[in-house]
Amino acid sequence: MGSVPAEEMAVDFGGLVGDLREVYESDRTRDLEWRESQLRGLVRLLEEEEEAIFDVLREDLGKHRGEAFRDEVGVLKKSVVDKLQNLKNWAAPEKAHTPLVAFPATAMVVPEPLGVVLIFSCWNLPIGLALEPLSGALAAGNAVVVKPSELAPSTSAFLAANIPKYLDAKAVKVVEGGADVGEKLMEHRWDKVLFTGSSRVGRLIMTKAAKHLTPVALELGSKCPCIIDWLDSNRDSQVAVNRIIGAKWSTCSGQACIAIDYVLVEEEFAPILIEMLKSTLKRFFTKTEYMARILNEKHFKRLSGLLADRRVAASVVHGGHFNPKTLSIEPTLLLNPPLDSDIMTEEIFGPLLPIITVKKIEDSITFLKSKPKPLAIYAFTRNEELKRRIIDETSSGSVTFNDAIVQYGLDSIPFGGVGHSGFGQYHGKYSFEMFSHKKAVLKRSFLIEFMFRYPPWDESKIGFLRRVYRFDYISLFFALIGLRR
Repeated sequence: MGSVPAEEMAVDFGGLVGDLREVYESDRTRDLEWRESQLRGLVRLLEEEEEAIFDVLREDLGKHRGEAFRDEVGVLKKSVVDKLQNLKNWAAPEKAHTPLVAFPATAMVVPEPLGVVLIFSCWNLPIGLALEPLSGALAAGNAVVVKPSELAPSTSAFLAANIPKYLDAKAVKVVEGGADVGEKLMEHRWDKVLFTGSSRVGRLIMTKAAKHLTPVALELGSKCPCIIDWLDSNRDSQVAVNRIIGAKWSTCSGQACIAIDYVLVEEEFAPILIEMLKSTLKRFFTKTEYMARILNEKHFKRLSGLLADRRVAASVVHGGHFNPKTLSIEPTLLLNPPLDSDIMTEEIFGPLLPIITVKKIEDSITFLKSKPKPLAIYAFTRNEELKRRIIDETSSGSVTFNDAIVQYGLDSIPFGGVGHSGFGQYHGKYSFEMFSHKKAVLKRSFLIEFMFRYPPWDESKIGFLRRVYRFDYISLFFALIGLRR
């Protein structure tokens, strides 16, 4: 079976890793046809089990099928199909330049799989954050263990039951369980570990990985800011508000690492923005089922606790209603909560949106530079100079202008953080590259031999080497035949 229950894993983790390494070393996963067959299996899984996926995402997170298709099933299928269409080109050796002095010689870069890799997925996009990196690992030719989040139990069980049906159950394993299972998995040597989740757990993963010098990619959270410039056109302003709401409340109720965490706007424009947000929220969320619920009681209490600070509660200008029975929180707007409060120092990961005002929009750049590097920066503006300054003067995993979160769905650009928001990039070709090693291969002939590269040394040999490193081949030629130029 490709699914490994936690109770079995407690007995023999070493056996699991050993079996996978044996499969990998048999070279079956390196075969291009095998890789393509696994990607086709993922496509079939997404097509044939679409309704079941909708069901488990509704059970775990209260996601509407529209949101589930947009953010997980649809975007993931598109990504896997893209890998299928491009895999032969990605896996082919790339020719590299060789200097004339090395003639006759050829150089190339050969992508090869890393080996046996471990993927920890997160609960907020539990299908996408498991299967997108899995598709990259399989495309690259690895054997894989996927550890779904125990906080999305229905989705975890779905993956454990269905991945063995659609993929090679000897080369792809699903391990269910809690933090203790994750810790036990990290006691063993892997060729790559990808972790998506909190910075706290990310530090633990790195500490465990250091024992075996295992390379790690971390996709962590952050406080993703959104700069909103004054937009002269009413239509542009409304489009901006639509997209801000989509990136805050329509993506797992704000429980996403790339969701907008807070807004920066000029004082003069703030009242207009608030009114537009209120009216659009009312129009978008006509039914409670259109917004996902909070994951569990613990997260609900954490979010409600952010408003327990009287100073923060006083800044609420819209919403603020919490329903502990349904684990739902009304979309909430806060105007200028204290910058030293928890809501402005911790990642919110929920449907609360602080709006911070600045005297002029350029001040937002100074504000961002004083904060840790976020996973994403969003900015709505027509000002090309402001765009240039944001790109040049700030650092983040990505920058998106006049939209938000859509960068996650592009296969042509990398997704990943920088600094405190993580490191390592994937999506599209970058998923393939994350789980590949680019092996340098150089081939030379015995035909030509330059003795000046060897001792005993003298100044003339150093002179030859100087010419070589300057690529001064004409001077080198004359020197070799005994002439000076």
